[in-house]
Amino acid sequence: MKNRKDSSTPPAEQPSPRATGKRRGLVIVNTGDGKGKTTAALGLLVRAAGRGMRTRLFQFVKRPDTRFGEHVSLEKLEIPHQGLGDGFSWMSRDLDRSRELAAEGWAEAREAIAGGEYDLVVLDEITYPVNWKWIDSEDVLSSLRERPRHVHVVITGRDAPEALLALADTVTEMKKIKHAFEANVPAQKGIEH
Repeated sequence: MKNRKDSSTPPAEQPSPRATGKRRGLVIVNTGDGKGKTTAALGLLVRAAGRGMRTRLFQFVKRPDTRFGEHVSLEKLEIPHQGLGDGFSWMSRDLDRSRELAAEGWAEAREAIAGGEYDLVVLDEITYPVNWKWIDSEDVLSSLRERPRHVHVVITGRDAPEALLALADTVTEMKKIKHAFEANVPAQKGIEH
């Protein structure tokens, strides 16, 4: 891992000045080809819920009946979550139906954002239907711009569009350095699902 700052000694000064602006809802984007985009979003979701914030998770690829580890945990924590898709696109038997599900899911997520009932809304893997033009990117951008001031929105998925990156307050790119799949290690419970 090249180009890393010297981490051999602790910093003696605060690395950046203290923020003095007003707090407001943020748009946070987790993108890139590395692992951890959804995991980071789920961490924020749990953190926010732990602080008494009203949270909601919309997953644009996962099916409504999906029961991965995060779903079991979210149910125990009483955090609302919803699968809106029908699984990986390459496994779909009807991409037209997949497109309809994405559009229907976006309508519900857009309403949840605009309504202001939630303090934090996660749009997991929404970049895929946006990039495939199943969801209108301008509609997503205008919904983010016009949302109530207190609403935070976290967006995950590879290849986040440039306009979304420009609008976002915080963008993190997960870069793959190495992945267990490359060593033929299959997805594992509690790690990938």
